[in-house]
Amino acid sequence: MDQLELLKQNWKQREQDYPKLSYDQIYDMLFKKSTSIVKWIFIISILELLFWVGLYFVTPKSSFEVIEKLGMKPFMLAFNVVHYLVVLIFIYYFYKNYVSIKVTESTKTLMERILSTRKTVRYFVIYNVVAFAITMVVINYFYFTKSDVLLEALSESYGIVPTGPEFLTVFLISQVVVGIILILLLLVFYRVVYGILLGKLKKNYRELEKFEV
Repeated sequence: MDQLELLKQNWKQREQDYPKLSYDQIYDMLFKKSTSIVKWIFIISILELLFWVGLYFVTPKSSFEVIEKLGMKPFMLAFNVVHYLVVLIFIYYFYKNYVSIKVTESTKTLMERILSTRKTVRYFVIYNVVAFAITMVVINYFYFTKSDVLLEALSESYGIVPTGPEFLTVFLISQVVVGIILILLLLVFYRVVYGILLGKLKKNYRELEKFEV
């Protein structure tokens, strides 16, 4: 049993003798826990951004050569600019939520900050998953419509020599399967990391609701 539950039980048992002090203790605990959760959401979003930026620098040069030969470079450049701009905007809102929740002085305001943070995280997750899915669709579209250029690029950049027409079919199916798996892994990551944090915020919100009744 965590400290918050112990304080709640103590409050119920002794509320007639020390109602104000116990209420303040519980509220302070909820406030600190909520602030810590919002801070971690902000930190994790930055770490996630750094991970994707770092991935760019460790991507083999041959992959960029294939992208350029297929004519995907303008799309990838435009997508990356827009994507990272949107992510930075989300990070700004995460930081804004963290700063605003730190100076919260009432139960009602704290509840509003929690709801705002949960909504921002949901939009962030939806955006990332949809953006990743769109990228996979566009990339595979280029692969499919420019299959002859793709085969040539694979041969020049990776030394892969196609053994027959079925090679392209297997390659494209593999790309789709890998894309689906990556999207599922991304969903699992968001479910585990942000899902746990949002679950804790929801629990705190419900506790605060009891004070408002």
